[in-house]
Amino acid sequence: MTSRKRRVCAGLCILALCGLAAWVFVGCGGPDLPLLESEDVIVAFGDSLTQGVGADQSEAYPAVLGELIGHPVVNAGVSGELSRQGLTRLPRVLDRYKPAIIIICSGGNDFLRGESEERMAENVRKMVEMAQAREIGVVLVGVPRPGLLLATAPCYEAIAADFDVPYEGQVLHEIMSSRPLKSDRVHPNAKGYRLLAEAVAEVLRDAGAVD
Repeated sequence: MTSRKRRVCAGLCILALCGLAAWVFVGCGGPDLPLLESEDVIVAFGDSLTQGVGADQSEAYPAVLGELIGHPVVNAGVSGELSRQGLTRLPRVLDRYKPAIIIICSGGNDFLRGESEERMAENVRKMVEMAQAREIGVVLVGVPRPGLLLATAPCYEAIAADFDVPYEGQVLHEIMSSRPLKSDRVHPNAKGYRLLAEAVAEVLRDAGAVD
């Protein structure tokens, strides 16, 4: 084989490998969830952001999410709850509802009360671990730290990656950065909760949990 033919052959091989790599990359999406059956339960677990403080209960994100995906969502939010309190409460919620999927949004009150971010992250990590130990699908929602430079705490993304669970880390940052989407300094209004519900619905669809 001449040197020119060898170069052409090598170039074709490289193109073929690049095409295969691109196909593999496109084919490998994010973490998957089981497709929900009609009798399966979804639980939204967290603090006031889940409970829906700042709007009517029908406008809280779990209620709106249920409408968007055509599947009831249990609102298991408790206003004012710290992540360590949520971790203690979680087993009772799992025992009561036996969900197929749980959406965890916890840690905002830890930030507001100056609790340790490391301990908060460990509490959330244990929540995810507890749910997965029961073969429950998990969606994690990241919460922004309050302050002049509002940003979602990076620990949430790290936890989602470690446990390979679907993650939404932008929408609460967008809501908290927009005064027209808030009812007060830290809570969304009805429009804000709808945006949160829409973002979580998209995560559930992308993960294959709903059509």
